[in-house]
Amino acid sequence: MTNDDTRTTPSIEELEDQERRLVLPRFTHDDAWALGSLLVGLARERRAPVAIDIHRAGQQLFHAALPGSTPDNDAWITRKRRVVERYGCASYLVGARFRAKGTTFEDSSRLDPDLYAAHGGSFPVNVEGAGVIGAVTVSGLPQLADHRLVVEALERFLEQG
Repeated sequence: MTNDDTRTTPSIEELEDQERRLVLPRFTHDDAWALGSLLVGLARERRAPVAIDIHRAGQQLFHAALPGSTPDNDAWITRKRRVVERYGCASYLVGARFRAKGTTFEDSSRLDPDLYAAHGGSFPVNVEGAGVIGAVTVSGLPQLADHRLVVEALERFLEQG
Protein backbone atom coordinates (compact mmCIF):
# COMPACT_ATOMS: atom_id res chain seq x y z
CA MET A 1 0.00 0.00 0.00
CA THR A 2 1.06 3.55 -0.63
CA ASN A 3 -0.08 6.76 0.96
CA ASP A 4 -1.22 8.32 -2.29
CA ASP A 5 -4.04 7.78 -4.71
CA THR A 6 -1.88 7.02 -7.76
CA ARG A 7 -3.00 3.43 -8.05
CA THR A 8 -6.16 2.51 -9.86
CA THR A 9 -9.36 3.23 -8.03
CA PRO A 10 -10.82 -0.09 -6.83
CA SER A 11 -14.00 -1.37 -8.44
CA ILE A 12 -17.17 -1.93 -6.46
CA GLU A 13 -16.50 -5.67 -6.73
CA GLU A 14 -13.01 -5.23 -5.23
CA LEU A 15 -14.43 -3.13 -2.39
CA GLU A 16 -17.14 -5.71 -1.71
CA ASP A 17 -14.49 -8.44 -1.73
CA GLN A 18 -12.53 -6.55 0.93
CA GLU A 19 -15.60 -6.61 3.15
CA ARG A 20 -16.15 -10.33 2.60
CA ARG A 21 -12.50 -11.07 3.49
CA LEU A 22 -12.12 -8.75 6.45
CA VAL A 23 -14.42 -10.45 8.93
CA LEU A 24 -13.06 -10.85 12.44
CA PRO A 25 -13.53 -13.91 14.67
CA ARG A 26 -14.18 -11.59 17.67
CA PHE A 27 -13.67 -7.95 18.65
CA THR A 28 -12.89 -7.15 22.27
CA HIS A 29 -11.65 -4.00 23.97
CA ASP A 30 -8.14 -5.47 23.77
CA ASP A 31 -8.60 -6.14 20.05
CA ALA A 32 -9.60 -2.49 19.54
CA TRP A 33 -6.44 -1.40 21.34
CA ALA A 34 -4.28 -3.76 19.25
CA LEU A 35 -5.87 -2.69 15.95
CA GLY A 36 -5.68 0.98 16.86
CA SER A 37 -2.05 0.63 17.90
CA LEU A 38 -1.29 -1.14 14.62
CA LEU A 39 -2.89 1.74 12.73
CA VAL A 40 -0.88 4.27 14.74
CA GLY A 41 2.29 2.38 13.90
CA LEU A 42 1.52 2.31 10.18
CA ALA A 43 0.62 6.00 10.19
CA ARG A 44 3.77 6.96 12.10
CA GLU A 45 5.95 4.98 9.65
CA ARG A 46 4.46 7.09 6.85
CA ARG A 47 4.35 10.34 8.79
CA ALA A 48 0.65 10.44 8.00
CA PRO A 49 -1.16 13.35 9.69
CA VAL A 50 -4.22 11.32 10.64
CA ALA A 51 -6.71 10.83 13.40
CA ILE A 52 -7.79 7.24 14.13
CA ASP A 53 -11.00 6.10 15.79
CA ILE A 54 -12.52 2.74 16.65
CA HIS A 55 -16.13 2.45 17.81
CA ARG A 56 -18.08 -0.63 18.86
CA ALA A 57 -21.79 -0.58 19.68
CA GLY A 58 -21.84 3.17 20.17
CA GLN A 59 -18.76 3.28 22.41
CA GLN A 60 -15.42 4.77 21.44
CA LEU A 61 -12.82 2.13 22.23
CA PHE A 62 -9.80 3.83 20.67
CA HIS A 63 -8.81 7.28 19.49
CA ALA A 64 -5.48 8.79 18.48
CA ALA A 65 -4.62 12.10 16.86
CA LEU A 66 -1.19 12.12 15.27
CA PRO A 67 0.92 15.20 14.55
CA GLY A 68 -0.57 17.24 11.73
CA SER A 69 -4.14 16.11 12.35
CA THR A 70 -6.74 18.70 13.32
CA PRO A 71 -10.17 18.89 14.94
CA ASP A 72 -11.61 18.76 11.40
CA ASN A 73 -10.34 15.18 11.14
CA ASP A 74 -12.45 14.25 14.16
CA ALA A 75 -15.51 15.80 12.50
CA TRP A 76 -14.81 13.81 9.32
CA ILE A 77 -14.40 10.64 11.39
CA THR A 78 -17.84 11.13 12.91
CA ARG A 79 -19.48 11.79 9.53
CA LYS A 80 -17.80 8.80 7.84
CA ARG A 81 -18.55 6.50 10.77
CA ARG A 82 -22.25 7.42 10.60
CA VAL A 83 -22.29 6.19 7.00
CA VAL A 84 -20.90 2.80 8.09
CA GLU A 85 -23.43 2.62 10.91
CA ARG A 86 -26.30 3.50 8.57
CA TYR A 87 -25.36 1.36 5.55
CA GLY A 88 -23.39 -1.46 7.20
CA CYS A 89 -20.50 -1.16 4.77
CA ALA A 90 -17.41 0.93 4.12
CA SER A 91 -17.92 4.65 3.63
CA TYR A 92 -15.83 4.52 0.45
CA LEU A 93 -18.00 1.71 -0.96
CA VAL A 94 -21.17 3.68 -0.25
CA GLY A 95 -19.78 6.66 -2.15
CA ALA A 96 -18.63 4.41 -5.02
CA ARG A 97 -22.09 2.89 -5.37
CA PHE A 98 -23.63 6.35 -5.73
CA ARG A 99 -20.97 7.37 -8.27
CA ALA A 100 -21.64 4.17 -10.26
CA LYS A 101 -25.25 5.31 -10.59
CA GLY A 102 -24.07 8.60 -12.06
CA THR A 103 -24.81 10.67 -8.99
CA THR A 104 -23.27 11.55 -5.65
CA PHE A 105 -24.05 10.61 -2.09
CA GLU A 106 -24.63 14.27 -1.28
CA ASP A 107 -27.14 14.72 -4.13
CA SER A 108 -29.05 11.46 -3.79
CA SER A 109 -28.87 10.02 -0.27
CA ARG A 110 -31.28 12.54 1.26
CA LEU A 111 -29.00 12.61 4.32
CA ASP A 112 -27.56 15.78 5.82
CA PRO A 113 -23.96 16.17 4.53
CA ASP A 114 -23.09 17.92 7.79
CA LEU A 115 -23.83 14.61 9.55
CA TYR A 116 -22.88 11.98 6.92
CA ALA A 117 -19.92 11.71 4.55
CA ALA A 118 -19.53 8.82 2.10
CA HIS A 119 -15.80 9.46 1.78
CA GLY A 120 -13.17 6.80 2.23
CA GLY A 121 -11.71 5.96 5.59
CA SER A 122 -14.37 4.23 7.66
CA PHE A 123 -14.66 0.46 7.47
CA PRO A 124 -17.11 -1.84 9.27
CA VAL A 125 -15.98 -3.99 12.16
CA ASN A 126 -17.69 -7.18 11.03
CA VAL A 127 -17.59 -10.14 13.42
CA GLU A 128 -18.35 -13.74 12.45
CA GLY A 129 -21.84 -14.66 13.62
CA ALA A 130 -22.64 -11.13 14.81
CA GLY A 131 -22.35 -8.93 11.71
CA VAL A 132 -21.33 -5.29 11.74
CA ILE A 133 -20.80 -4.16 15.32
CA GLY A 134 -18.76 -1.02 14.83
CA ALA A 135 -16.34 0.89 12.65
CA VAL A 136 -12.65 1.68 12.37
CA THR A 137 -12.03 5.09 10.85
CA VAL A 138 -9.07 7.15 9.66
CA SER A 139 -9.11 10.77 8.53
CA GLY A 140 -6.36 13.04 7.30
CA LEU A 141 -5.25 11.67 3.93
CA PRO A 142 -7.04 11.72 0.57
CA GLN A 143 -10.11 9.51 0.90
CA LEU A 144 -8.76 6.52 -1.01
CA ALA A 145 -5.54 6.59 1.01
CA ASP A 146 -7.58 6.71 4.25
CA HIS A 147 -9.55 3.68 3.03
CA ARG A 148 -6.44 1.78 2.02
CA LEU A 149 -4.73 2.45 5.35
CA VAL A 150 -7.66 0.95 7.26
CA VAL A 151 -7.85 -2.06 4.92
CA GLU A 152 -4.12 -2.71 5.27
CA ALA A 153 -4.37 -2.55 9.05
CA LEU A 154 -7.32 -4.96 9.13
CA GLU A 155 -5.47 -7.37 6.83
CA ARG A 156 -2.41 -7.32 9.09
CA PHE A 157 -4.56 -7.60 12.20
CA LEU A 158 -6.24 -10.74 10.82
CA GLU A 159 -2.87 -12.23 9.84
CA GLN A 160 -1.63 -11.76 13.41
CA GLY A 161 -4.60 -13.73 14.64
